[in-house]
Amino acid sequence: MCSHLTHIFHGDGYLIVQQLFDAQEMDILRTTAKNDRAMEQNVMKLADGEGGVQSLTLWNKAGDDLYGLVARTHRIVDRMEQLLGGEMYHYHSKMSIKEPFTGGTWAWHQDYGYWYANSVLRPLLASCFIAVDPNTRANGCMQVLKGSQEMGRVEHGHFGDQTGADPERVEEARKIMDLEYVELAPGDALFFHCNLLHHSDQNHSPNPRWSLICCYNAARNNPYKESHHPRYSFLEKVDDAAIKTAGAKLFPEGTKFLRVEEDATIGADKPGARAEQ
Repeated sequence: MCSHLTHIFHGDGYLIVQQLFDAQEMDILRTTAKNDRAMEQNVMKLADGEGGVQSLTLWNKAGDDLYGLVARTHRIVDRMEQLLGGEMYHYHSKMSIKEPFTGGTWAWHQDYGYWYANSVLRPLLASCFIAVDPNTRANGCMQVLKGSQEMGRVEHGHFGDQTGADPERVEEARKIMDLEYVELAPGDALFFHCNLLHHSDQNHSPNPRWSLICCYNAARNNPYKESHHPRYSFLEKVDDAAIKTAGAKLFPEGTKFLRVEEDATIGADKPGARAEQ
């Protein structure tokens, strides 16, 4: 990846790569995920306080199943290492699901606003957000404030019935920063910095919005304490052909999924609690 794209990432806080995965790979991922009982049985249902429900399935280990292979491909991990300048490891992955008509909103937040509480000292983390379904304004695509990562970490907490970034600072940021709707076709990917302010609206359309989000931390940024997300472990990359070779390879039996009550950073015990991303 050229230095120009790295410059864009650090200037804007994000980088869009179109067709990072091809149609066949997305068909494999979409069909597998939407028929995977483990994905369905371990979903967290999170009310948004506005009548919608956001669904999220989250796991820490990038293994030999289809989802782990996606997270370990050179096309993602090599880019992450170039963008953040060094070895990265898998922090966790999650499937963000907005069902037709009922899919909930995500409050404005920074991922590091939550991850800071996991004993991670520096904002040397980023995520790769992969559109499994089309992501459009109608079905609640992600919205970002361009360049907002330069604000540094914004205070996060419970503000009214919201859990997220300080709404006063978000409102002031919106006055001076460009709001971008990140509309993506299946297979497109958004690489974004952990301090980028982002948000999404409810899905009022008849179309689902499934998105796979693979999150990474720098090896040199190893958390100083244990938390519900892992400390450093070596990430073995796989060839980009691994997805088509593996096909519909499901989560192995015994895969550990995160529960709402295990995540101290989302305030699961408080009204209006929201999860990361």
